[in-house]
Amino acid sequence: MAMETKETENHEAGKATEAPRRVARSGGRVVAALLVGAMVGGGGVWMAMGGHGHVGEMKNVLYRCPMHPAVTSDHPGDCPICGMKMVLDTGKGVVKTVDLSAAAPVPGMAVVTIDPSRQQLIGLRTAAVSKGAVGGTWRTAARIEVAPTRVRKTNVKIEGFVERVFVDFVGQNVRKGQPLFSIYSPALLAAQNEYLLALQTKESLSKGGAPAEDGNSLVKAARRRLELWDVPASEIDRLSTTREPSKTLTLVSPIAGVVTAKNIVQGARLGPGEAPYEITDLGEVWAMADAYESDLSRIRPGMKASLTLPAYPNRTFSGSVAFIDPLLDAKTRTVKVHLHFMNPKRELKPEMFGEVTLEGLKRDGLRIPADAVIRAGHEDVVFLASGAGRFEPRVVHVGEKIGDEVEVTGGLELGQEVVTRANFLVDSESQLRASLSSIGGK
Repeated sequence: MAMETKETENHEAGKATEAPRRVARSGGRVVAALLVGAMVGGGGVWMAMGGHGHVGEMKNVLYRCPMHPAVTSDHPGDCPICGMKMVLDTGKGVVKTVDLSAAAPVPGMAVVTIDPSRQQLIGLRTAAVSKGAVGGTWRTAARIEVAPTRVRKTNVKIEGFVERVFVDFVGQNVRKGQPLFSIYSPALLAAQNEYLLALQTKESLSKGGAPAEDGNSLVKAARRRLELWDVPASEIDRLSTTREPSKTLTLVSPIAGVVTAKNIVQGARLGPGEAPYEITDLGEVWAMADAYESDLSRIRPGMKASLTLPAYPNRTFSGSVAFIDPLLDAKTRTVKVHLHFMNPKRELKPEMFGEVTLEGLKRDGLRIPADAVIRAGHEDVVFLASGAGRFEPRVVHVGEKIGDEVEVTGGLELGQEVVTRANFLVDSESQLRASLSSIGGK
């Protein structure tokens, strides 16, 4: 019994001693696995940094966005930012930024370098800064209006009734002196009789030996009264010759033009001050254009202007700037520019729309395509191609616009290359890289 107890104690002691040995062996295997993993991981890092050896064959496949290199994936797909296809990263030919020590002179933007193959992929194009004629040309839309200085209204100075209408619709062309309507007025008939009486009195005084001045004063006063009532001189001469008063008075057009208003019908009663007709001379019309504050320095009275209209696509009408309004429209922030155009054939009709081009003095200056300029806050920015796929943001000062190009007054030199296409993609990459650099990324 004692011997069995001792054997049992020895057996339990053996188990207690063997357990720590198994734990030690297991711990040794874990430490060994970690060491091997560290060696493999270190070898992978060493391979990625350019080391040599068989461990480099375990490098992971990596796909990267051409425009956003910070976006990576272990499988093909689309960039979540711009939607471009992600390409296999071979360690070269990707978009990258330069060293932070070579920071771009534009705040919030960074210099980027793009491989030629990537430039072709995104459709990047550049153009050289050229020298040419700038200034002197200003284009804007214009609306044709009636020249207010060529509008006349016929009016009556006596009360009467319309006996006959000779021009009876709006739009009818009339010549100067053409009859418009005739009016019967008792007051006018009485004035004619007074004139005839003055003529008879003058003749009687002359036969009686009285001074001629007494009779002449009466005739002049009666004739003056008829003239003030717009009785034509020919009608007064007829009255002097025939000595027969006319029942009606015929009023004629004061100018040649077009009837633009008619407020009369046969049998209507007219009072002093009423305007039965409005006659407009369309031999000259005005074109009204809006000029913004930035355009006022280029416009001055007397500048030659050319007008094109959709109604006459192959025609150009010549005119000039006659007047610039002294007041600015507070709502539109524009100033009205008055341009005068001769219209002998009446081809220019009021309310037509067209395009006006003002021609001034030209000068030589630097020009770049307008598409190259990006508005960044309060500044105009272009991306300057400085060689080797390097694109640097550059603040420029622009002047007048010449068709599809703009004048550059500062920031660039003749012959330098600027990005004209895909510059917004370059701009987004530049801003992204600048943001990453500001928080320590590269």
